[in-house]
Amino acid sequence: MTLNRIPLVAGNWKMNFDHREATYFVQKLAWLLRDAKFDHKRCEVALFPSFTSIRSVQVLVEADHLRIRYGAQSVSVTSQGAFTGDVSADMLAHLGCSYVIVGHSERRKYHPEDDANIVDQVRAVLAAGMQPILCVGESFEERRQGIELDFAVGQVNDVTRDLSDEEASKLIVAYEPVWAIGTGMVATPQSAQDAARAIRDHMQAQFGAATAQSVRILYGGSVTSHNAVQLITQPDVDGFLIGGASLDPEELALIARLTVKTAR
Repeated sequence: MTLNRIPLVAGNWKMNFDHREATYFVQKLAWLLRDAKFDHKRCEVALFPSFTSIRSVQVLVEADHLRIRYGAQSVSVTSQGAFTGDVSADMLAHLGCSYVIVGHSERRKYHPEDDANIVDQVRAVLAAGMQPILCVGESFEERRQGIELDFAVGQVNDVTRDLSDEEASKLIVAYEPVWAIGTGMVATPQSAQDAARAIRDHMQAQFGAATAQSVRILYGGSVTSHNAVQLITQPDVDGFLIGGASLDPEELALIARLTVKTAR
């Protein structure tokens, strides 16, 4: 991580916590960070609740003037109409969301989202004034074949080849090897760096050095306070997209504190 890119610690709650539990979590996390005199200027902390909890999080954040950011776990490619169960980017923007996760491996697997759909999601998020967090990463099979970097970069290219320079500059990429998500296994710091470096090299080749150096690249996959420091010290890793560990406010606060401490 370099100091010209502010690290981002993002907690993806997935399908956990109702709106009351979400409110309690945010209150406790805010208290833990405030008690530790956490410097939000040096590290962003963002939460990704389920759709049913976003409004409750918004009310609390705005009422208590909290500096915790929040976003959504997915988005529709359409703006309005007869699309039962969908939630548009404009709806999320009006709830104060800063970010939207796009292309998470669980969405790709359980709600088959192809490349064209993911590109449209990215564009919808950008058009609504939010930042997309594009998730990419290989399965165990691609890693066994030794093509993990080509695979991850290929997933990025599937989206960036259709973006303008301005759109690409607002993208956040989360490298999440599928084999590490929720398994307790984690990529080595060097493997995470190799992937992040390959993604940044791709961005530079396609959009130039300025865009490549501004885009934040996160690591996700069994991140905990025990491995966060080793990962964040890698020069091209700019933060984390955290699953299981983000369900514990004390653990998430600790990861954020370690991240900002390392950044100094």
